[in-house]
Amino acid sequence: MELIDTHCHLTFEQLAGIVDAVLQRSINAGVSSWITVGTDTNENKKALSLSDKYENLYAALGIHPHEAKKTNEADLKELQQQAKSAEGGKVVAIGETGLDYHYDFSPPTEQQKLFKAHLQIAAELNLPVVIHSREAFDDTVKILSDNRSSLKKVVFHCFSYSPDQAKILLDFGYFLSFTGVVTFKGAALTKEAAKIVPLDRLMIETDCPYMTPAPMRKQKVNEPAFLIHTAKFLAELKQLPLEDFATALASTTRSFFGLTKK
Repeated sequence: MELIDTHCHLTFEQLAGIVDAVLQRSINAGVSSWITVGTDTNENKKALSLSDKYENLYAALGIHPHEAKKTNEADLKELQQQAKSAEGGKVVAIGETGLDYHYDFSPPTEQQKLFKAHLQIAAELNLPVVIHSREAFDDTVKILSDNRSSLKKVVFHCFSYSPDQAKILLDFGYFLSFTGVVTFKGAALTKEAAKIVPLDRLMIETDCPYMTPAPMRKQKVNEPAFLIHTAKFLAELKQLPLEDFATALASTTRSFFGLTKK
């Protein structure tokens, strides 16, 4: 059985100092490939370094919408150069990028400007885009729609919108990725959304060190090994054997990100 953590933050302080042990626990749990995701210039550098060090660890490079008001043209040029110059196909996507209206860390206009710049970089480099969208569905979809013809592939990470909104994204041809949130007792809408996503558009992730799935909720720091619990929950929700579910998702993930099996 092969499981791939499509969105983790191994560069964050809760995990960065123990990556060897974290990845070994992950492998022991059946999770043998990972995409660590950048959120600013410094985290992107760390993500690249980790991807160079570990064979089945890849990087997605981006600047989180929370950082929009602090981002300048030099940061965007560096992002593009980092993604462009990485060797061995280890940079597999641009992101995470998008819009987050839940917190007031950066004005919406600044977020939108940064989001559009990421989409341009992704189009120029022919890379998929990893979307962060929180309480900003309409604006996110509009900006993506305006750039649809130039984008390769799009995944909404940590999907937490409604089933109706999931249908809209599926109609556009986008992919949806689910975290441990789908296992939470109060996540009824997320569960219903997951039911309608076909396996060739579905991915899973930890978003660690956050979003620890049940039954590991008491563990404050999430890690890739816990992806198995999200996989088991969704396989049961889909009424599929775990191995069949995992195989289908691994195929979807490898195709989306262009990962070669090693």
